[in-house]
Amino acid sequence: MLQLSLSWLGLGPVAASPWLLLLLVGASWLLVRVLIWTYSSYDNIRRLRGFPQPPRRNWFLGHLDLVPPTEEGMREFTHLLNTYPRGFMIWMGPITPIVVLCHPDLIRTMANASAAIAPKDVVFYDFLKPWLGDGLLVSAGDKWSSHRRMLTPAFHFNILKPYMKIFNDSVNVMHAKWQRLVTEGHNLLDMFEHISLMTLDSLQKCVFSFDSNCQEKPSEYIAAILELSALVAKRNQQVFLHTDFLYYLTCNGRRFLKACRLVHHFTDAVIQERRRTLPKEGVDDVLKAKAKAKTLDFIDVLLLTQDEDGKGLSDEDIRAEADTFMFEGHDTTASGLSWVLYNLAKHPEYQERCRQEVQELLRDREPKEIDWDDLVQLPFLTMCIKESLRLHPPVTAVSRCCARDVVLPDGRVIPQGAQSARGRREVVLSAETSS
Repeated sequence: MLQLSLSWLGLGPVAASPWLLLLLVGASWLLVRVLIWTYSSYDNIRRLRGFPQPPRRNWFLGHLDLVPPTEEGMREFTHLLNTYPRGFMIWMGPITPIVVLCHPDLIRTMANASAAIAPKDVVFYDFLKPWLGDGLLVSAGDKWSSHRRMLTPAFHFNILKPYMKIFNDSVNVMHAKWQRLVTEGHNLLDMFEHISLMTLDSLQKCVFSFDSNCQEKPSEYIAAILELSALVAKRNQQVFLHTDFLYYLTCNGRRFLKACRLVHHFTDAVIQERRRTLPKEGVDDVLKAKAKAKTLDFIDVLLLTQDEDGKGLSDEDIRAEADTFMFEGHDTTASGLSWVLYNLAKHPEYQERCRQEVQELLRDREPKEIDWDDLVQLPFLTMCIKESLRLHPPVTAVSRCCARDVVLPDGRVIPQGAQSARGRREVVLSAETSS
């Protein structure tokens, strides 16, 4: 029998058990992995020293909560951009470094990199996957490319034009609500909250042909979307809850799953109802008739969409794209509109010029509503909107990972595979510094 001498442990010669050998091999493998990880982390930290860092809270938390998702956090982030105009590095916990690129020349390098070099940051997008599935925001590779080609017609001007009536109606409801609140003595309004409800109201009509009247009465579906958005943003700040197993043990994790089920149930019900009604009359004929009458909604477009081989989207794919559209469409639009109103309020002389331009356009018209062709006749308002979007873009950061070393124009290097909680380096491209 094979003998294994363990005299150096003071145990004397003993018989070599297969389990003991397996334990030694496993321990050796683990030790090698720890040594490789330690060396890789040290090497990456050494190479990242060219990026300045703001003061840490402490050695363990790093810069956690340095920029909370609040108004104070926005001020702190603006201060960081002014202090480090080309870029800086922060630590999310003890082992997760994030490089923030601020200067347009540096951002351009990452923005122009292929998906093979700078793929999507899996950390944040993994949080969204239980909610949004493999929609355009979360998917990558061939599936993203295929769906992107298939969905391009959904954003054509001819599809969007009939929605102007919906937008006008939703905005009129919001205006009437504001007038009533002012009449009742309310002097302060949370603009983002009201505008978010307006965009969600519009999207439900455009995506599902469903009128929830969510601006006037509570809606479980709308409340679930708002809760999911808030929970994802909050989890992104809680590095120690990035692991699914731990997160779903928490109260917020259980709320997240419950809200996902509610949203999925609503979307699935709409899809199944549409599926049941379409075959009775012939899918192609019904959809073509709706397109001719300009009453297509986003679900109709998804049902009509086919790839080069004539294959359509599955119900799961349709749900993913519809849920993605609801999430991305309402929040970014509400943020952009809120900033436009804020900037116009800060510059009343420009606000007055915009008002006069609109009033002149609608002077002899009843009802006094903007239609699609009017948009090109509002040049000053258009300039104000574009300038507001430049100063305060609704999406302030685009997150990417480095699959290989990326050399920036100033000679600094963002290394491949810098170890983090998920094993990859995150690169956040700030869009705040376009000015």
